[in-house]
Amino acid sequence: MGNRIIIAICFLCFACQISWSQEEKEETKKVPKKEKVTEEKVTEETKKEESVLKVENAVVVKEKKGIDPLSPSKAAFYSAILPGLGQAYNKKYWKIPIVYAAMGTGIYFYISNNKNYNRYRSAYKRRLAGFMDDEFQGIVADNNALIDAQEFYQRNRDLSLLLTVVAYVLNIVDANVDAHLLQFNVSDDLSLRPHIDQNEIDFNRNLGLTLNFKF
Repeated sequence: MGNRIIIAICFLCFACQISWSQEEKEETKKVPKKEKVTEEKVTEETKKEESVLKVENAVVVKEKKGIDPLSPSKAAFYSAILPGLGQAYNKKYWKIPIVYAAMGTGIYFYISNNKNYNRYRSAYKRRLAGFMDDEFQGIVADNNALIDAQEFYQRNRDLSLLLTVVAYVLNIVDANVDAHLLQFNVSDDLSLRPHIDQNEIDFNRNLGLTLNFKF
């Protein structure tokens, strides 16, 4: 009886050792698989980061534009040939109606004042010639009034012509200056910005300017 008990105990110990050895082998087989999965994830993440960096660098390179020194002169030349064409060259299309409105107003008043000036002038000439059939008979009896009307409309006509010329010149200047400003460097390499600092001792706010200059 005692021998049977000893044999049974030895058999149980042997069976337990076999099961433990099998479990250890299974665990050792599973560990390298996990390591491989983590390594694959790390490589994929690094590849994604590298691709993002490449895309960001490409975008930065595309945003940098070259400076064309002939652009302002081209814009001024186009506006001199046809008013508003320089603004279209600078892609400031909203300025074209303003240019034509200013010049059109000056031309309209020039034509209107010149027409009235010629009316009073022709009436005055006919009266000096002895004719009494002008359009101002019964309205303007004095010849001096006709002279005053001529001077009034002549002065307004000349002023309208001057304003039209000024609008034409401003159209050229605007196109030239606008082309210069479009190429002006507004990057962070050279910037002047206001800032507000709080004093840690008396808690007062101090105003100042920061100048950034990078090579």
